[in-house]
Amino acid sequence: MEQNLFSNTNILEWLEYYAANTTLDLEKVKIIDITRKNKNLIPTVESHNSVLVFTEAGHQDIFYRMWDAGLGECVVWYNEGSDPSGPILHKPVKEMIDRGINASAGMLIINDKARSTYKIGIANSNFSRGSVRYVGAEIRAVILSKMNIAQNDVVCVISGASIAVEAAMLAPEGNVIAVEYSASDRKTVEENAHKFGLNNIEVLDKVDEESFADLPTPTKVMMVASASMEKELEYLMRLNPHIEFVIYTLDFQCAASLPALLDKYDVDEVEVVQIAVSKLNSKHNMVAEPAPWLIYGIA
Repeated sequence: MEQNLFSNTNILEWLEYYAANTTLDLEKVKIIDITRKNKNLIPTVESHNSVLVFTEAGHQDIFYRMWDAGLGECVVWYNEGSDPSGPILHKPVKEMIDRGINASAGMLIINDKARSTYKIGIANSNFSRGSVRYVGAEIRAVILSKMNIAQNDVVCVISGASIAVEAAMLAPEGNVIAVEYSASDRKTVEENAHKFGLNNIEVLDKVDEESFADLPTPTKVMMVASASMEKELEYLMRLNPHIEFVIYTLDFQCAASLPALLDKYDVDEVEVVQIAVSKLNSKHNMVAEPAPWLIYGIA
């Protein structure tokens, strides 16, 4: 079993310390140990009023990154040591951006403006500008809804950069495997992962046995239809014969042919949906965006 820096006993001691020195409501506190792999601090703070964070020394930019993500007004309660004892201090994040973590400890972060529900369909302007041409936020929201991602899912996203970012937020206890064939697109995904504070994204350049060797088995996959799609599907279905998938395409002929292709792999539950979105422009004209087909199925 993996050894953790903070045991259950340590966590209970820190809870007791903050309960005794603050107005902490234990019923509402969210506990996150970022010394463990793949834990996302920023999305957790964004969606919870009270977060008890366990961290090791060495995070030199942790508060700057929180401030950069718009969390500058959050209040951090902390002490100066590694033990839950002694005087307790508190400051807003915006006054701590030049301060790193110098000791393994627990700190309490209060966010009075937290949203209790995740906002599916992030505006494209919030993503890092790079080589990726992002799908519209409304269409992305439908795709994510169809994917029905659980907190501990392992999601493989092929050529869907913004989908990978939002999937990582929806699966904080899981993993996202983002496959981008272009080096510049991989860089853009990595920039977005850093911007949103996501540590549960693995960025790869291809789908094959060597690349997936040390990764958890995907439970769901979202892919943009391509010439390599059948090969990718075949490999992923060998890994998980019951994988769920959403395929995105703007090509009608591709969409029409997919049910027959999937039948070849004994996929019975297939649904084909087209999404049409129009927006009012500055000239008061309705402008239609590209209308993709989504093919949804369970192997």
